[in-house]
Amino acid sequence: MTSDHAVASMTSDHADDIDRHVRVYISVFVALMVLTVVTVTVSRFHLPVPVAVTAALIIATIKGSLVACYFMHLISEKKLIYAVLALTAVFFVALLALPIATVNNGYWIH
Repeated sequence: MTSDHAVASMTSDHADDIDRHVRVYISVFVALMVLTVVTVTVSRFHLPVPVAVTAALIIATIKGSLVACYFMHLISEKKLIYAVLALTAVFFVALLALPIATVNNGYWIH
């Protein structure tokens, strides 16, 4: 009888763990839907282009982070994943800064 009780307890713990994960996924889904509504709402304000682009990028960054962290399971990964992510972010910023650097000082423009 002891092993049956242990199996039932383990099954119950496993079911509770699954329920907890499902609640997290549903919460992230709801947050993504709310942020989508916020994106559409902000687009209706007819803001100046720089402000609109900044708002859109901030919202998109939050949404992308939620997807990467929870649906791609990066929130529970080891430090190597974060190092690769940081390196990717550095190269991304460098690529974004490259046109700004060329416009401001005139290098590489003929």
